[in-house]
Amino acid sequence: MKLFEYQAKELFAESGIPIPQNALIGDISELNSALEKIGLPCVLKAQVLQGGRGKAGLVKFVRTKEEAQKEAERILEATGKKLLVEEAVPYEREMYVSITVDAASGLAMVMACLEGGVDIEQIARTTPEKIIKEKVDMSLGLMAYQADNIMYGLGLEQSAAKEGSKILLKLYQLFVKYNAELVEINPLMILRDGTMAAADGKFNLDDNALYKQNRFSLTRDHYKSDFEYEAALDGIPYIAFEGDIGMMVAGAGLANVVLDLIHYYGGTVANYLEFGGPNYHKAQQCMKMMLKAKPKCILIATFGTIARADVMAQGIVEAVKELKPEIPIVAVIRGTGEEDAQKLLRSAGLPSLSDTEEAVRKAVEIVGGAEN
Repeated sequence: MKLFEYQAKELFAESGIPIPQNALIGDISELNSALEKIGLPCVLKAQVLQGGRGKAGLVKFVRTKEEAQKEAERILEATGKKLLVEEAVPYEREMYVSITVDAASGLAMVMACLEGGVDIEQIARTTPEKIIKEKVDMSLGLMAYQADNIMYGLGLEQSAAKEGSKILLKLYQLFVKYNAELVEINPLMILRDGTMAAADGKFNLDDNALYKQNRFSLTRDHYKSDFEYEAALDGIPYIAFEGDIGMMVAGAGLANVVLDLIHYYGGTVANYLEFGGPNYHKAQQCMKMMLKAKPKCILIATFGTIARADVMAQGIVEAVKELKPEIPIVAVIRGTGEEDAQKLLRSAGLPSLSDTEEAVRKAVEIVGGAEN
């Protein structure tokens, strides 16, 4: 689960990592009190879980109350999310620091770079030598000498290196305490007085450890639509697109194949709902959600091994009998118990195909797509 910037900064501040003074607002009526607290000039930052906020016009530096009012109204209207009003801090330099998990070694990976405030992936591709990396044995933790090596390796002067080392050690403590997959400060500002402050922050929690992290929970703000939020609460992966064919697929690998085939045959995807794995017994619930989204056609594709095809088919049939959908449904259900699954589908008047590519072509034909 990804935390919003304001949540990440709350954790930073609690652990002693300096952050600019800020105020969180959810409505334009709260702006004046926030400006009185923060002062001008300041920075307005949309609290959305996406990169490139600056390029999208969702982070704005403002100098006057009038400018702040205009930009805050625009950002709040565009996002419908919270807005962080933050102190504009003069700085000398920006750097990047992060801690994540190195999957290959099973160790924590600390990374730092003197070019902060930019896309670190771009630096990794073009000038990887600028990034200092240090692997950390999590049974021992990040040692002070390792933090020092990273900061001095960047070429920082002694006072800045010591300050950066302290921040790295505190960041690692947060990484472990909150079962994080990623903690990142980009940029970490080096201020004119030699101190540092976290101007932005990312904090991703391991979903498998959320039962231990009761402080944070998924909210509507984490999702683009009500459908995605409702599905997430039920543990069902759901992604909305803007096409015609609703994909109800069991298995992420199969979903990729079906998605590619839909585009290959000239169709477009309206949404994707995953009902395989632990969700295969939720087929009725998944079908209800898919019908509520109202795509032009629903394409059901499964290849169940552990997930039983007949159980999924039973849920689909029950949903169809209850809701009596007018939306065309194309199904190709394969795997364990597929003979019984096909009988169940036919009993509900749903044609059941045995070839995934054929099913995709039929769905595309129904919505009027052009085959290659």
